[in-house]
Amino acid sequence: MTLRRHVLTPQMVQHEDFQDRGETRWLPYVMYFHRADYSSEVLNTDRLGFRVSHGRSESASVAGRQVEGPISLLAGSSTAFGVGSTSDATAISSRLWSQYAPATPWLNFGGRGYCSTQEVLLYLLHQQMLPRVEQIVILSGLNNLALAGLPQAYQGDYGAFFSGSEYQNQMEELLEKHRKSRRSGLARLRERLTTEPSLEAQATPGLDERIATAVERTAQDLERWQLLAGAAGTRVTFALQPFATWVRDKHTPQEDELFGELDREGSVFWELFGEVAPIEVGRRYADELSAACAKHGVEFLDLNPLMGAAAAAEDWLFVDRAHCTDEGYDLAARLLASGLNLLTDLHPKP
Repeated sequence: MTLRRHVLTPQMVQHEDFQDRGETRWLPYVMYFHRADYSSEVLNTDRLGFRVSHGRSESASVAGRQVEGPISLLAGSSTAFGVGSTSDATAISSRLWSQYAPATPWLNFGGRGYCSTQEVLLYLLHQQMLPRVEQIVILSGLNNLALAGLPQAYQGDYGAFFSGSEYQNQMEELLEKHRKSRRSGLARLRERLTTEPSLEAQATPGLDERIATAVERTAQDLERWQLLAGAAGTRVTFALQPFATWVRDKHTPQEDELFGELDREGSVFWELFGEVAPIEVGRRYADELSAACAKHGVEFLDLNPLMGAAAAAEDWLFVDRAHCTDEGYDLAARLLASGLNLLTDLHPKP
């Protein structure tokens, strides 16, 4: 049976292939990153997995074709990467470079499924490859809030990350191989399963704790961004990414159809985001993030109310609740450029 999202948003077939779990690249420090040297009409990555960005007449990426500095970076998670876009040229970094803020090349530094710590680690590991960076825009926030809702067993001392359960299970199996005991590994496993509550049975944080944890983790990593980049004179901005239920209460017919199909297929959306989906939660989260940014000397911009005010009721902005259409990404790029005073008038009046 043909899925409606593959009819309404055929580019998602390619995005889903790109995210094939069987092709995950497990890496030191950041845990995982994109498929490298991926080539298609919808998206392309370089030898390290960074997505290609397009300017008016040229293209570039972190580990692909180089450009001279100064440059700008669009960091963050899957929205910065551009999940849902129909081509590299319609992702936000490309729209900034080609249309709305072309004074410097914009490279795509987004990481699908990353939390804020992985985002800053990615920069730490590749900083030496970059020319002078004039500014970094971190387009993120949603993953930290989702992960902060997981049981404490996933949080640890450094915060939760996606695929954390796989990591824990694999590490436990490795530990079992190295433990010297008269008991068999099977006996130890039985004992652990019968004495330890399952993760599903463990209490999850309440909303107040969840927001506080997400803000605290983000603030810690913003301080790291400032130490790594801000000390060199790089302008660092945090932009809260657009989320469909934070942008507006009513959605277009296409959005309703896509969201409904994903829900019927057993999407984990309500499990991860249901508690934080209301628009008032998004505004509260933004207020607390804004205060954290001010404390660390980082500029802050919330794209959600801006997109809600700028979009017409019939504008189809989202392919799912967390990722945009080309029209949505174009609007986000324009509002980013305007909010950061980077907007360029490409058609000045005579």
